[in-house]
Formats: sequence, C-alpha cells, structure tokens
Amino acid sequence: MSRDTVRPFLINKDAEGNFRLTVRDTRYNSQGYPIVTANLQAECFKTATAARTFARENFRAETGQFATK
Repeated sequence: MSRDTVRPFLINKDAEGNFRLTVRDTRYNSQGYPIVTANLQAECFKTATAARTFARENFRAETGQFATK
C-alpha cells in the first residue's frame, strides 16, 4: 500500500493538444487504504495556466496542489 499523497488536481494534454483538468478526491477505508475518485472536467484549455486559473476560481485550488502525471 502506497502512502504517497495524491495531488487533488491533475492537468494533462489530450490528443488534440488541449489541456484537461481532472479533480481527484482521496478517501480512506476502515483499514486506511486510500480510495481515489477522479472526475475529468468538461472544459478544454489552451494552456496549463488557464487550467490552473480555472481550478483556483472554481475549486479553491492552492499552489502545490497540481500534478502533471
């Protein structure tokens, strides 16, 4: 079981060259095992900065909460 924390916001580039934002939620079961739920947002962004700005405005994201892998 991995104890690495999952950053709640994932920014990936899709096949068309747009950036997509995935919002992840981590919960733990009764044995302490992490359960991660990921929700891909419908919006497409031209830049990763635009995706970060969207996350800050809509999900109260903070610096250090973003991942690209």
